Amino acid sequence: MDGLLETSVIDGPLVVGLSTAGALALLASLWRPSRRWSRGRWSLTVLGATAGGALLGWLGGWLAFDVLDAFGVSPTTVTRSWIAAGGAAIALALVGLIRARPWRIVVGAIALVLAVAVPAMWINIDFGEYPTIASVLRISRFHGHRLPTLAQPATRPSIAEWTAPAGLATAGAVSEVEIPATVSGFPARPAVVYLPPAALADDAPLLPVWIVLSGQPGSPEDPLTAAGLLARLDAYAAAHQGLAPIVVAADQLGSPDANPMCVDGPLGNSASYLTVDVVHWIETRLPATTDHARWAIGGMSQGGTCASQLGPAHPDLFGGFVDASGELVPSVGSVDDTVARGFDGDRSAYLAATPLAILAANAPLTGMIAVLGVGEQDTRFRDGIEQLAAAAQAAGATTTLAVWPNTAHDATAWGLTLGRGLDVLGAAWGLDR
Repeated sequence: MDGLLETSVIDGPLVVGLSTAGALALLASLWRPSRRWSRGRWSLTVLGATAGGALLGWLGGWLAFDVLDAFGVSPTTVTRSWIAAGGAAIALALVGLIRARPWRIVVGAIALVLAVAVPAMWINIDFGEYPTIASVLRISRFHGHRLPTLAQPATRPSIAEWTAPAGLATAGAVSEVEIPATVSGFPARPAVVYLPPAALADDAPLLPVWIVLSGQPGSPEDPLTAAGLLARLDAYAAAHQGLAPIVVAADQLGSPDANPMCVDGPLGNSASYLTVDVVHWIETRLPATTDHARWAIGGMSQGGTCASQLGPAHPDLFGGFVDASGELVPSVGSVDDTVARGFDGDRSAYLAATPLAILAANAPLTGMIAVLGVGEQDTRFRDGIEQLAAAAQAAGATTTLAVWPNTAHDATAWGLTLGRGLDVLGAAWGLDR
């Protein structure tokens, strides 16, 4: 069962098989449903249905994304094209059911299902949010993975002094853990912890820490899985004698669709959970450095907004933050709705919780590392990320800004930004040796 749940839906046999079935169904849809259709009339119908369906699909995508803002993101041209292709395929499958013979009705019904499934699959491939069947079903691939028993040496070498022992693990250990909300009372879901190979050694050094956060809707493990950070961490460790940061993918939401906006308020004490409860658990349970200049917080989309709030707001806890396509302001809708629901109607509290205000209030942030990234085609979030990068630079943070070509608000841009953050932070923390 686990093997089936881990089946990739972004590459491999399932993608090839479903795409092939879709192509065959499309070819079958071009066949005349019955002899009651003349060849000329059927050819004109196919052309009209294909063109009309593609146009309706494109307009539907424009209406959903650009007019109604139903998803709160900007899609790539690839996604828009697949929506149009899906519209054309649906229209072609539907007209094939008119005056059709029984076998043709069966073929048309199958073609109709595939006309929805195949474009949806390729849109997900472009967006990258759901890499496996388990992620589609929101089942954690790390459920039941216990935190390994770690050595407790009397003294630990520094990172500079540490030498990888023979037989060191070739990959990190990933575990699902419950982090008690002792102070905050926040209803957090289980976190996911990545321990690099160096942390598993008997003489493990005290390692830097990176707290990472999902988007919304999302699950705590999303930065590691959907954004591909797990593979990047193992690759980084393999290139650097088993060294990489300890990564804790914590829950800042409480449930997939909730958004307490990383503040303490009516929607939950998310900020205290992350900055008090999670920090305390890491300090007492993991081989983490006590030098918080070598701690960072990062996230993607809504989690990126959180990182740009909590990192600069707590320079005593975090020496860096990584914002992958975050919003310019915390939001649960309009400004009025956000103020009413998240801040008990206190507009001044809302304004003080925006990343720009936090950066200005905590300047100078000398020694803070800021890494921000966004997709080139992310028309909704790009301007905000560029504003935040300029503000971080003005506040004194050592700032890196990346705009990724051929991406929008998607897991590709998030993964590239988190990867850049890993490289920048790793170098600053002395892990890149």
